[in-house]
Amino acid sequence: MGITKTQIFDKKQNELAQLFKILGHPARIAILQYISKQNSCICNDLVEEIGLAQATISQHLKELKSIGLLKGEIEGKSMCYCINIDRWNEVQQLLTSFFETTKHNCC
Repeated sequence: MGITKTQIFDKKQNELAQLFKILGHPARIAILQYISKQNSCICNDLVEEIGLAQATISQHLKELKSIGLLKGEIEGKSMCYCINIDRWNEVQQLLTSFFETTKHNCC
């Protein structure tokens, strides 16, 4: 596979591409939906709720955390996750800006 030329695109384009790439998996969407509906951080509920193996859930959580949508705290032997509200709002604004500036000029 060839090398992508991300440096020829601006910061906002690269950020959106990275967000879409990470949000492009249905398990990650399900994880975000589940966590966003909880009143507190969640630790071990995701395996039962989503129906994937613990290792797979952990990988998805790692990806979501890499773009800042989740933050986590260690509680005993578990890692507990919750939505990073500040980043959540930034992403919302980024997506809103993207969609609002897109012209609907199709035939």
